[in-house]
Amino acid sequence: MKNFYLVAAIVGAVVPFAFFAGFFAEEGVGLPTFLDALFVNGAAGGFTADLLITSVVFWGYMLTRRAGPNPWPVIAVNLLIGLSCALPLYLYLEARRQQTQRATP
Repeated sequence: MKNFYLVAAIVGAVVPFAFFAGFFAEEGVGLPTFLDALFVNGAAGGFTADLLITSVVFWGYMLTRRAGPNPWPVIAVNLLIGLSCALPLYLYLEARRQQTQRATP
């Protein structure tokens, strides 16, 4: 599963950027324009709200765990790329951490 998570994190970074690149090529790079587009209609707004709520819940999960990967780089990835990269990245880091723990007596 560890390798699957890594591939999913890479795909989760590339696919959104393909859409973002098209948007920025058409509209230019500007935060106000981007934020307006996130809530341009009910469908986009609902999807954006869903991702924002899910991201906050994911952050809470990571920040309250005693063991696990450092959550701050994953939160940065979540903010800069998106949940589609951050979640599988976290799962990859957790699988790698667990694998290392099992290998170390």
